[in-house]
Order: sequence, then C-alpha cells, then structure tokens
Amino acid sequence: MILLLLLPGLAFALIAAGVLYQAVGGRLDRKRHFGDGRCINIGEGQKLYLREKGTGSPAVIFESGIAATSLNWRRIQDAVSGMAHTVSYDRAGLGWSGPCRTSRTPTNVASELRNLLRAAGIQPPYVLVGHSFGGLVMRRYALCYPEDVAGVVLVDPMRIEEWPPLDAAKQAALDRGKRMTRYAVPIARLGLARLAVTSLLCGSGRVSRWLTHLGGDNGRLVMGRLSGEISKFPKEILPVMAAHWSRPTFYHGVYWHMVAVPDTVREIQTAGPICDVPVTLLTPGRATALTDRQLQQIGNHVRQFIAPASAHWIHLDEPELVIDAIRSMVQASTQHQANMLV
Repeated sequence: MILLLLLPGLAFALIAAGVLYQAVGGRLDRKRHFGDGRCINIGEGQKLYLREKGTGSPAVIFESGIAATSLNWRRIQDAVSGMAHTVSYDRAGLGWSGPCRTSRTPTNVASELRNLLRAAGIQPPYVLVGHSFGGLVMRRYALCYPEDVAGVVLVDPMRIEEWPPLDAAKQAALDRGKRMTRYAVPIARLGLARLAVTSLLCGSGRVSRWLTHLGGDNGRLVMGRLSGEISKFPKEILPVMAAHWSRPTFYHGVYWHMVAVPDTVREIQTAGPICDVPVTLLTPGRATALTDRQLQQIGNHVRQFIAPASAHWIHLDEPELVIDAIRSMVQASTQHQANMLV
C-alpha cells in the first residue's frame, strides 16, 4: 500500500529529473559544440546557423539531406576550403538553427538560403552542392535565381518518382517515419534521447541498444542503419551530432520535412530544366543510373558520373569524387570570370 502511494511521487521525480537533465545538457551542448559558425538573422527574427571557411570566388554552398545538418559536409568543406570560399548551414528546424516557419519544400528552403547568403554578405556567383533532398533545393535555387549560379553539383539527388504521391508504395514508410519522429519529441524532452544518442555516438552503446530493443523491429532496423552510416563520419564531430540529436526541436524539424515530401514531389515534378548552367550529377554505383530523359528534365547541360563504390551517401563513401567534381566546377567558373574580364 505504501509503495502504491509512493509511485506517483516517484514518477513525478523521474520526469522532473529527465526534464532538468535535458535542459542543462542542452545549454552545455551549445557552449561546448557550437563550433566556429555563427547564427544569422534572415528576417522576422528567424536565425540560421552558418559555417564559412576559405576565400575566393565563386563561393561553394552546401545543402544537406532531409534530416541532415552542416555536419554532413564537414570533411568535404574543410577540403574544398583550400581552393574556394565555402559555406555550409543548418536548415530551419535542424542543427543549431531556429524552428521552421514555412513548409519544407525546395522553393521555400531555397528562398531562405538566398536570404541567408545575402544577410551574411556572401556574394555570388555560387557553386551549389546538394545531397539527396538538398539536391532538389539546389535545383530550385538554380531555377529561381539563375543569375546567382555558376554551376551545380548534385550528389545522388532525391528521386521523386520513388516517393508519394508518385509512388504510393512508399506512403507507409513515410507515415511510419512521421510517427517515429512525433514520438521522439516528448522522449527528447525527458532526456531519454540524450541518453540513447550519447551512448550510441560517444559511449559503449549499451543504453542505446537497450532502448532500441524496447522499440521492437522498427527500432532495431533504424538503429542498424544509423550505426552503419555513423561509422563513416569523422570521430571528432560525433559529440556535436549527439548534441543535435538530443534536441526535441531536431525531431520536430525532421517531422515537418517528412510532412512536406508529397508537396516537394509535386513541386519538382512540374519544374522545368535548369538552362545554360553546368550541372554535374554523381550517381551511386549501387543504384540505377539516370536515363538521358531524366537528365534532360534536370537541365540542358548535365553530365552524370558513377561513383562505383558508393551507396546513397557518396560524400561519405567516396569523398574524393565529390571534391574533384567541385574542383572542376570551381575552376570552370574561375576561367569563365577571367574570360569575361578580357
């Protein structure tokens, strides 16, 4: 009887301890891991995190995949910064940036990116580099603001024909992803996500494995895929990644990116090709190469290269191929600018 009376108080104490653990941890994360970037106000109080490195023109702008942050480009950015001014950033709702205020469609994200570059004083021309969903954002940017763009490098861009509404078979997977991210928000507020990701990325992994088993088959599937991709990242950025994945706002941001997938597909489906701007497209060796018709839908000057040893994350599997593609685009732009001055 006494135990039953104590249970509500014990539950309240555990919840309060979890909330406090998350709040204190979040403040410490920002102090320890914010790094060498800065937050830029792009208007109406919205702030986006930006990291610059290197000098010169054109500037190379990096855009990450649907649930990824600027950390995905750290190794590539550091390498490319020796030849160009480089910029990576966190989209609204992700990383160190503030919450998203518009639907996460490529047009809206491209508009926010342009506002960010202008507010930060980063002048065109730009070489745009985008992975997966980020490839769609860079396509939209090149279509909406062609005067800013010297070239585009697409790293296995998201294939809209594989997602709803064009592919109804993927709706169940999309719905499952949305449910998981919605559940993750209160879990993160209680500090449990912090326990799991800190264990996975910075510790023995024992706690994360225990929590994964509680999630059943779906949890084990997700954790298996995460573990494989995480092993490709530089170890020094893993604590920063853990800080990102510990934040409730991260899961909220990922949720809204998933919600926007059907609108993203419709938007790109009706988009025209990029005209008179060179585009390099890198396709994984483990995927089917794009057909000539698909390439023509992207642009009228598209060259496709196969990354033979890569899966979807080419910039992690074969980073030298991505660096070479960017180098070639930067050199071509530099030569073009020199010819214009003659």
